[in-house]
Amino acid sequence: MRAPLRGEVYMVDLGLAAKVRPCVILSAPLEESDRSLVTVIPHTTALRQSRFEIVVSAGFLRPGAFDAQGIVTVPTVRLMNHLGTLTAEQLGSVERGVCKWLGIKIAV
Repeated sequence: MRAPLRGEVYMVDLGLAAKVRPCVILSAPLEESDRSLVTVIPHTTALRQSRFEIVVSAGFLRPGAFDAQGIVTVPTVRLMNHLGTLTAEQLGSVERGVCKWLGIKIAV
């Protein structure tokens, strides 16, 4: 499998409780000396109307949202099949949601 890139969406095995679900890659591209880990944001169809749910419409995803509160780092071996890639605008929305969740203020 090639190295996953920011903005790509994969089915990811998040473990027994969290299930296998679509996740967007948020971490920087891996280099050879890096550990084989990626940080992902899971997609959910069970919306709770949280301010940290980022709704993104993409043909390869069921209606739902990326859950910034679910940010997690997993080994790349947990990535299954590639579903598609978010646009720069869609990825920016997810990034802003994660910054809001983490309390990171970015001057624009």
